[in-house]
Amino acid sequence: MLGGYMGYYVIVGVIALVSGLVSSKLKSKFKEYSNIHLQNGMSGAEIAEKMLSDNGITDVKVISTPGMLTDHYNPSNKTVNLSEGVFHQRNAAAAAVAAHEVGHAVQHATAYSWLTMRSKLVPVVNIASKMSMWVIMGGVALMATTKIGGTVAIIGLALYGMGTLFSVITLPVEYDASNRALAWLKAENVVTPEEYTGSEDALKWAARTYLVAAIGSLATLLYFALQVFASRK
Repeated sequence: MLGGYMGYYVIVGVIALVSGLVSSKLKSKFKEYSNIHLQNGMSGAEIAEKMLSDNGITDVKVISTPGMLTDHYNPSNKTVNLSEGVFHQRNAAAAAVAAHEVGHAVQHATAYSWLTMRSKLVPVVNIASKMSMWVIMGGVALMATTKIGGTVAIIGLALYGMGTLFSVITLPVEYDASNRALAWLKAENVVTPEEYTGSEDALKWAARTYLVAAIGSLATLLYFALQVFASRK
């Protein structure tokens, strides 16, 4: 298979490099926009609570979670989890993150189709992600001695494909949450034009981390698919 798995390691290396660069840029952007203090004096938690209220959502709690860039919305217990910095800070970066996570809560409340689809995939992906690579590699190894190896490898590809599908579906979910956040920040005059520019740029770089992940997953899937089907000839 093309010098063992050399092609796979090249793909992983390239994606890891690009991902690292985007992640580094994201952190620098958040550090930069953390220095743009909001004129309204609101914290990330206060912004999140206001956006929830403005959207008529009363059953979602805003809580603090440890770590940096660990912010997320949990649909299972309806909580907007903001990292400690975002929860307490009063700057453009915190405003962007807080509003983005509430954007997911709004998606949930309005049954946004892409979020619903992604949520349904979570249990499957949790299992598939742990098994797919082992099944693919095991199938490829068996192909040299038995016909069943090809079938096993294809099953592995299908499992890996579920993870790739999840990554792709995540893109519209994340971009839509950012669009909802930015639209609300502007419409409600929560931020000044300068603060808005910082929030918009921060969310743009955050979205790129998901884009890189999706491209990497798709590239890996295509690589293994080509190798498996070429080996079956």
